[in-house]
Amino acid sequence: MEHVSARPAARVVCLDRDGRVLLLHWYDRVAQADVWEPPGGGIDPGETALDAARRELTEETGLPGSAVIEGCVEVARDYAWLGVRYVKDESFYLARLAGARPVVRPDGLTEEEREAYLGYVWAEELPARGLEPPGLAEVVRRLTER
Repeated sequence: MEHVSARPAARVVCLDRDGRVLLLHWYDRVAQADVWEPPGGGIDPGETALDAARRELTEETGLPGSAVIEGCVEVARDYAWLGVRYVKDESFYLARLAGARPVVRPDGLTEEEREAYLGYVWAEELPARGLEPPGLAEVVRRLTER
């Protein structure tokens, strides 16, 4: 029987000064697939989505959580990660950074995340394969048109 999780989560579309999107590169050993996605993760009990987005950005990238701007876009998600199916809405926030391609230091990753982490890229164009969510370009457009 498949395990399904509805744990709420928040993600951050992080843009550098030239509009490149930060994508973290992960390897799902269960699905044997590469995944590219914005930083983010589960919302802890008693935490707001904005607080979670700021915390996750810092934990996964070392970048300042204070860069995350209030106001989000809700995105319906249905995806699998490490054998668990996630069906939920996620809050996507925007962060703008002053520098070009800031260095990412993922010092706050969990052990599970460290095992799956392959690196990051400041993408000028979003990858055609392995992108989560697949409609990320539309999410970026909605967040930046506010």
